[in-house]
Amino acid sequence: FSGPFTDVVTTNLKLRNPSDRKVCFKVKTTAPRRYCVRPNSGIIDPGSSVIVSVMLQPFDYDPNEKSKHKFMVQTTYAPPNITDMEAVWKEAKPDELMDSKLRCVFEMPNENDKLNDIDASKSTPVLNTSKQDGPMPKPHSVSLNDTETRKLVEECKRLQAEIMKLTDENRHLRDEGLRLRKVAHSDKSGSPTALALRDNGSNSLPSLLVVIAAIFIGFFLGKFIL
Repeated sequence: FSGPFTDVVTTNLKLRNPSDRKVCFKVKTTAPRRYCVRPNSGIIDPGSSVIVSVMLQPFDYDPNEKSKHKFMVQTTYAPPNITDMEAVWKEAKPDELMDSKLRCVFEMPNENDKLNDIDASKSTPVLNTSKQDGPMPKPHSVSLNDTETRKLVEECKRLQAEIMKLTDENRHLRDEGLRLRKVAHSDKSGSPTALALRDNGSNSLPSLLVVIAAIFIGFFLGKFIL
């Protein structure tokens, strides 16, 4: 069965009778509440075949959970002038019964299959026009899966928060520098050289931090866009 399993998923079984006698069949499953089988029993004429539809009901798929669902197709030769199918199975002897067992396998389409299906559906009407010379190139963004995209988005958010933090520190240091300059002007005995060094240190530090943060966020944003 191929997902997604948010809706009914149908798989067909083809039962063929290669013998020269009529054969009765019956389909059993270990999970009767999860499947709808039509027809679940009947008679197959000699040399004929029957299509059995097995419909899996919607459920929450867990890729880490191994499927234990199984099916068994049980058959026996039909007695002459059969009128009651239930009586056939009740009266059948064990050595007259034949069976085939099948194990269910659940598969989810990967991200590349989804993207290919979307590209194919979009490019189908374009291929019917005279202007189309070849398949349309895929955008670079399809090379990123959901996990990588989420990591880049989270990294960008973290860097933006760091920028805001550095901006606040820059504002605080600038205000502190203004306050020190006012103190220097009011203090006539202060050293001009020391005050100048203190002003330069308070102004250059936040600028350097902002430049470093801008380089980091530019790098990750560039990686995300490509």
